[in-house]
Amino acid sequence: MAETERSILGFLQNSDQISDSGQFSSDHNLDHDQVKNVIKSLQAFRYIDAQEVIRKTWVLTEEGNKYATQGSPEVQLFSAVPEEGSISMVELKVQHVEDKMKGLLLQIQQGKEVDKDGIDFLKGRKKLIEQVKWNGYCSIKKGPNYAPERRKVSTDLTRENLENWKELEFKEYNFNTKGAPLDSGLLHPLLKVRKQFKDIFVQMGFEEMPTNNFVESSFWNFDALFQPQQHPARDSHDTFFLKAPCTTRTLPEDYVEKVKRVHESGGYGSRGYSCDWKREEANKNLLRTHTTAVSSRMLYALAQKPFVPKKYFSIDRVFRNEAVDRTHLAEFHQMEGLICDRGLTLGDLIGVLKDFFARLGMPKLMFKPAYNPYTEPSMEIFSYHEKLGKWVEIGNSGMFRPEMLRPMGLPEDVQVIAWGLGLERPTMILYGIDNIRDLFGHKVDLGLIKRNPICRIGI
Repeated sequence: MAETERSILGFLQNSDQISDSGQFSSDHNLDHDQVKNVIKSLQAFRYIDAQEVIRKTWVLTEEGNKYATQGSPEVQLFSAVPEEGSISMVELKVQHVEDKMKGLLLQIQQGKEVDKDGIDFLKGRKKLIEQVKWNGYCSIKKGPNYAPERRKVSTDLTRENLENWKELEFKEYNFNTKGAPLDSGLLHPLLKVRKQFKDIFVQMGFEEMPTNNFVESSFWNFDALFQPQQHPARDSHDTFFLKAPCTTRTLPEDYVEKVKRVHESGGYGSRGYSCDWKREEANKNLLRTHTTAVSSRMLYALAQKPFVPKKYFSIDRVFRNEAVDRTHLAEFHQMEGLICDRGLTLGDLIGVLKDFFARLGMPKLMFKPAYNPYTEPSMEIFSYHEKLGKWVEIGNSGMFRPEMLRPMGLPEDVQVIAWGLGLERPTMILYGIDNIRDLFGHKVDLGLIKRNPICRIGI
């Protein structure tokens, strides 16, 4: 590079201009790409002035070169027919042929200009010529800062440079140039949608529940929710059970006894499950299958004090032993909201759900009766998806059963309404992702995290 720079500056010292960078490179046995880079650099520092030029020319392909030498296929055919052959020259009624294709190909091969009709003719024959683009510089002249040799300029405001600033030449600072973009932490789409859900809960007066215990006992995850010990969800094919520690250390014994009694013989208008309730099943540790395990702890703690109405919500990870496919993972995020107050009815639940989902941009709701072990009545929640043109299931809801609430110690006239939904499904809809493994897990493309827009709720 230094030698190329000296060649250009030295040539201009005794000449008015370099008319063509390509010819200059050829005459001085220099690499043209290197010459272009040096010209660009010298022009930036105003040592020279130059005009960039782009030339488009036609060249022959391998097949075109063949026909330029041997003639076009039709002329080759004509020439190959002998006089004594089955088709005589007289019968062909042609004494002489002009090889137009070969003539045009030779013109291009020799660097001569071919008119548009000739180019169109050759292009119509396919794969004979191709256009190449050449870029370089012309009219390269001395600039306002020209010198036979580049002067060294200072780029840093060091102490030594400031002390000797009169003797130094500083590089001009371009205040319009943008700085190099800095890599920084970026929010995952799940975190963005989670923040928007959280904001809506807070706007509605809800208080966030602590959800930092991924490991839970079967008691709080199942038994306290009046879920029978024979329920399929307790099978190892559906739930991750821990080997160490395999059991919980402590449980509130008086509450455990009340839960045992309601499971075995019922109470509060219920017949229970009429089967033996085993403490060893309740003691088993597992990875929580739903954040409702946190709700059961919070409601029990609430019942131990003079009653105060509460609105709680949680958004956190849960785990289920499911086969992984494009819509299911073994772990996902669940959002849950609940209201604990006196005299609540199913109408209150429907009204709160309409308010909640309207804030998410989903005003069209439909409810379908469903079954949950710990809620009665229970409803599946559907929303009409305008883009998909159909009703989509978005969550589950219900009123907690007396068999769950009364053993905790909550007053007879206190009811709890609750609903839950996953975080991944609305996020996938909002960001147009059809495979959950592209959203969550080790296969996520980091480019997606950098490019994803600020999400706006409006499913």
